Amino acid sequence: MTRNDRHHSIADLLLAIEAEMRRIDLWEEIAPDPQALASSAPFCYDTLQFQQWLQWIFLARMRALIDAGAPLPGACDIQPLAEHSFAELPQDTSHLLKLIGEIDRSISTS
Repeated sequence: MTRNDRHHSIADLLLAIEAEMRRIDLWEEIAPDPQALASSAPFCYDTLQFQQWLQWIFLARMRALIDAGAPLPGACDIQPLAEHSFAELPQDTSHLLKLIGEIDRSISTS
């Protein structure tokens, strides 16, 4: 798979994650406070919920890399944290978790 093909495939997965987050009402229309987004803690765990980090940090940064044609990270393994973080949510997050797993595999495969 060429880099361009890989970028397109991952871009499609990012769109699917957004659509699923919207469908199960995890998508937010108003961004968190800029200070919350600037946290230096891993996954901004001290200022954001995981789904906020996924939307406002991960998806945004991955889209920026793809739009710039920049190299993507060499590995990704966020599904275990997503599973842990979503366990207490009332929504059925099974499809979202599947998509996150696909992102992990797509990014981690060279």
